[in-house]
Amino acid sequence: MKKILFFLALFSSAFMMQAQEDASSEEENKDGWSKEGNISLLFSQAAFNAEWTGGGTSNYAANLNLSYTANYKSGDWAWDNRLLVDYGISKTRDQEFTRKTSDRFEINSILGKQINESNWYYSYFLNFKTQMTSGYVFGEDANGNETRTETTKAFSPAYLQTGPGALWKKSDNLFVNISPATAKFIFVNGDFTDIGSDQASIDAFNEAGGYFGVEANETMRFEFGASLNAYAKFKIMENISFENILNLYSNYLEDPQNVDIDYTANVVMTVNKWITANVAFQAIYDDNAVQAFQIREALGVGLTYGF
Repeated sequence: MKKILFFLALFSSAFMMQAQEDASSEEENKDGWSKEGNISLLFSQAAFNAEWTGGGTSNYAANLNLSYTANYKSGDWAWDNRLLVDYGISKTRDQEFTRKTSDRFEINSILGKQINESNWYYSYFLNFKTQMTSGYVFGEDANGNETRTETTKAFSPAYLQTGPGALWKKSDNLFVNISPATAKFIFVNGDFTDIGSDQASIDAFNEAGGYFGVEANETMRFEFGASLNAYAKFKIMENISFENILNLYSNYLEDPQNVDIDYTANVVMTVNKWITANVAFQAIYDDNAVQAFQIREALGVGLTYGF
């Protein structure tokens, strides 16, 4: 509960700041499509020759980020869509394998019908998120050579949430969707759950929580619960924007008190049309994956293009 309250308080501060901004500069929504996208490439590199005595290891890192929104409005109907793609890699000279630093593919879609010209809508939402390439755990063999063990694959795991609910929408940059009847599906590759027919092995696998919650010899897990999806984006300064994305989910069928949390904060500082500095922070709590917070932070300066 403390974890939930902390992230709700964090998001609420951003929520209130955006509400104040909208109150002072709200524009009338027009019918039709409104589209906006941004793609950025962050790259860093360092090299040292054999004679360098100051310490250091040659390395490189790169990160590609794409965000795209396509929203449609017609009378009292609104359809909001957002695509998020984030992929990063790094490698140092003494590592045999390249490592992922980020890997995210997410689609959000909300269809709403306005209620009595208010900020409230009847809604139906869909959220799909996954990763695009394999993930590994790295180690060493008896000879000290680097090894890696595949733990995830492209689209394994993949998460799909969908259901009806109620949407409160102040603007495209400020909204909350609540769905008390959310169906959630977790899809995985059978290579990670194929245990065979030995019952003792099956029981041990399932008692350990399975693979991202999916039981032995299965490739899908179904859950039914409640979800909250919130979005707030505002300007800290004229050239600095702050984006907040919060997703909460509780499974009615098993341990409803263990709420899944996915919070992302993105700060974009625009230098000029082509150069930006980006700060990204993401915190995930999902006890089907690991019973602790997963934290990711990235900072970089690179090329960007808006469209």
